[in-house]
Amino acid sequence: MSVYGHFQRSLALLLISTSAFAASELDVRITPSNSALKANIEGYVGSLDGRDAQSLRRLRRIAESEADKAAQALGYYQARIRSRIEEGETPRLVLEVEPGERIRLRNVDIRIEGPASELSAFRVPSAGRMQPGSVLNHGRYEDAKRLIQNQASRYGFFDGRFTRQNLQVDPPAGVADIELVFVSGPRYSLGDIAFSGDFPFDEELLLRMVPFDPDTPYDSELIAELYQALQSSGYFESVRVDAIPTQADQLRIPVAVALQVREPRSMGLGVGFSTDVGPRLRANWTRHWRNPQGHSYGVETELSAPRQNVGLWYDIPGDPPLTDKLRLAGGYQYEELASKDSLSRLLTLGPEWHSRRSGGWQRVLSVKWQREEYRLGDDSGLSTLLMPGVSYSLLRSDNRLDPNQGYRVQFDLRGAVDGVLSDANVLHGNVMLKGLTTVFDNHRLLGRVQFGGTETNGFSAVPPSLRFFAGGDQSVRGYDYQSLSPENNRGDKIGGRYLFAASAEYQYSLTDKWRLATFIDQGNSFNSLEFPTLKTGVGFGVRWVSPVGPLRLDLAHALDDDGGVRLHFSMGPEL
Repeated sequence: MSVYGHFQRSLALLLISTSAFAASELDVRITPSNSALKANIEGYVGSLDGRDAQSLRRLRRIAESEADKAAQALGYYQARIRSRIEEGETPRLVLEVEPGERIRLRNVDIRIEGPASELSAFRVPSAGRMQPGSVLNHGRYEDAKRLIQNQASRYGFFDGRFTRQNLQVDPPAGVADIELVFVSGPRYSLGDIAFSGDFPFDEELLLRMVPFDPDTPYDSELIAELYQALQSSGYFESVRVDAIPTQADQLRIPVAVALQVREPRSMGLGVGFSTDVGPRLRANWTRHWRNPQGHSYGVETELSAPRQNVGLWYDIPGDPPLTDKLRLAGGYQYEELASKDSLSRLLTLGPEWHSRRSGGWQRVLSVKWQREEYRLGDDSGLSTLLMPGVSYSLLRSDNRLDPNQGYRVQFDLRGAVDGVLSDANVLHGNVMLKGLTTVFDNHRLLGRVQFGGTETNGFSAVPPSLRFFAGGDQSVRGYDYQSLSPENNRGDKIGGRYLFAASAEYQYSLTDKWRLATFIDQGNSFNSLEFPTLKTGVGFGVRWVSPVGPLRLDLAHALDDDGGVRLHFSMGPEL
């Protein structure tokens, strides 16, 4: 045979092979139209790719049987199903389905018996979708069983079992009966905790991280909380927590915790940028523990054109160690305020008591000694203050980095008394509220309100760190950083006794990562509460959700004074 003949034969075999494995289709036609039933039948029958007309003929009866199962799963026990093959370049298996009437529930009996029935957290599957008169759905029936079993596993009813689980269908009558009876048996408890691994800490410190006492009724969420507490402590490279029911003795499950300690020291470097301060360099060094009691210390610094600071801290864990601690802190900060004609050199030193209060509030009590050398235009001074203070903050959100819903409340108050290691009477307070909500998936509404005030019998002796300036990325956009402030007779920005700032912003989500925004900001700092003059900025921007939180680029127009347009860039969570 010639080469050309071999080529013709090979080409013919290729065409036959291609025809044999031509694409085929499943065409489900429901009368009347029913998208849920159509999708369920398609899922039961599966893909028909690669089948020719002959293989589809052999598959017809199997497909009809699967379609009938799919219909019954949704309560259609009297469905009429016909099939045929449509030949052609793309063979097609056509299923024509007339569902008929759905089976409806007649009697529904779902019960929890035993100790679990007395536990309010153990929910009986909602009767709203499985009550007499509702349509039968096998998926809901299986979901109800799964919900009961999952709750039994979570709350420690490991001996529980279904004594009755019946689904009886009477197709001619068009009704079905459900009976589910779960007998929980006794509830297990959490036993003694044993720590293992190579770690330098006292066991007493580790036990303070445990969110439950021995003999607490079992709850898998408590095991998850223990794991999270140990992992978040900053002490360990890896954490493993095991509470295995089969190892229980007298219904008490031992808790085994395996720990691998992390490297004792770490260093971090970061580079950032905002239009308020320009390029910014951050660095920190941390000693994660220095003794068996878990004490830690570190140093952190921030460098930018208008502001440079360095801080040192020493932490002593409290009870519980993850949220409560005593911090001894000190720092030095140099900052150019509003312009190079105003500056501050601030030295602070003092203890802070951090604790988590009821309702999720974080409280910080402090006693800060501060010494501040400053210049405000042609005025200069040296301030020394001993300031006890208290601050409370609360954050509720569905995501730390990029929330869709949530709010933040924060306020602080501190003061000094003339003659008590202080050279002035000062009472300084600040309140900030932020809120975020998302409606119809793509529409986000953000709001922010801030108010601050300083009361004193001699404002000229109040240093810049206790005065207020407005304007900038986090205040009133459209105005330069710290540019909204009372001025002296030379036009120097010297800060005000009071601050008010508010913002309303609308964002539209183009994709999961990109959003458009428009906003209006108002605010100012001032010395009198009588009809203060507020400055307004409006604008629009774009948001990109990065792995470290949203990056914000805004173009804002100042409506007051000389007006103008300013570009703002900032980053971080919305709340």
